[in-house]
Amino acid sequence: MKTITRRRVFTLAAGLSLALGRFAGADAADDLKIGAVNPSSGGLALYGDEVTRGYELAADWVNGKGGVLGRKVTILRGNASTPQEGIAAVEQFVSSDKADALIGTYISAVANAASDAALNYNKLYWDTNALAQELTERGLPNYIRSGPSANYFAARSAEVVTKLVASNLGKAPKDLKVWIEHEDSIYGTSIAKEQERILKAEGVQIVGNGAHSFKAIDLTDSILRAKNAAPDVWINTGYIPDTNLLLRTARDQGFKPGAMITVGTGDTYETLDALGKDSLEGVLVVSYPRYDMNPKYGPGIEDYLKAYRAKFGKDPIAPQSMAAFVGAKILFKAIQAAGSTDIDQVRAAASKMDEPIMSYETGFGVKFDDKMQNTRALPVAAQWQNGKMVTVFPIEAAPAGGKLVSLARQ
Repeated sequence: MKTITRRRVFTLAAGLSLALGRFAGADAADDLKIGAVNPSSGGLALYGDEVTRGYELAADWVNGKGGVLGRKVTILRGNASTPQEGIAAVEQFVSSDKADALIGTYISAVANAASDAALNYNKLYWDTNALAQELTERGLPNYIRSGPSANYFAARSAEVVTKLVASNLGKAPKDLKVWIEHEDSIYGTSIAKEQERILKAEGVQIVGNGAHSFKAIDLTDSILRAKNAAPDVWINTGYIPDTNLLLRTARDQGFKPGAMITVGTGDTYETLDALGKDSLEGVLVVSYPRYDMNPKYGPGIEDYLKAYRAKFGKDPIAPQSMAAFVGAKILFKAIQAAGSTDIDQVRAAASKMDEPIMSYETGFGVKFDDKMQNTRALPVAAQWQNGKMVTVFPIEAAPAGGKLVSLARQ
């Protein structure tokens, strides 16, 4: 009988390992580790988790193609619901977990602090979801944003007012009275400022600009001030807690302007549960690109949905996860082209990327400006119709049969 030596056992084990997977022989230390800076506790945890799910799906996708730079991608989950927690998460990722790069972020204020902390460690901070305009305006060499900025959400919401709402209400833009409401962090403030600039340039009358905390437990004053101004259009930029509270308060106070538009949120089951379909009917939401879009506008949407359902056992909770998925895919391409996660090399590689609109599941393309903002990442507008969200703008993104219905609410 032939004796099996220790060396023979080792050889057989190595062969078996190679047969079991494309990353065989590599331990976790060889993985390309990317730390996800998102809230996983508190009132925004549901959406922070949703963004991170997008990264995890993107890691599955790229690992199925051989990884990045021949390495398996691993997404590390952190918890950052405040700027201080964002800094702590970066320190944990870099010092203890040996992360190669950072990615985020659902909350702009967290992204602001965390990306600055990442620079202290000379680590890349790739943003897919934070919107505040100043994030790219700071000129941090390690900060690159593949998703839309506040200005793009502001521009889209202004476009919805002048191109969709005005004609639906039978008025010219110059005859519209608009109230702008927003949560008071850098996220809401930057969008509201740009909304006011664009709308005034279009001749729209701004009758008020109100700010509030997204943590507020009573926003009656915010609604009553808007109601007293009698606007044709009410626009709010916020997070889930304050948006739902504002919409409920508007309903309870009998505030029914000609059109209501929420920006960045207000398009998920939490809002539907909080308001009910009748109270939401006709409300418009300027949103990350959604799953009901025309597949010609967002090629690969069906495959993304299948992958999400297979991994998590349910439909996506919010559209932010698909933006995160696409943003991570763009990051992987940039790292592969750069040959490393070095800040300067990734920045140079990303600067050369040139992909047209409608290249990705979200309808995004890729073209970075000199501040490393992707100029081809654009939001869409959807409308609550019979308890469901339907993409209505731009027209080419709308699903078959998708169109604007009456803006009037019950």
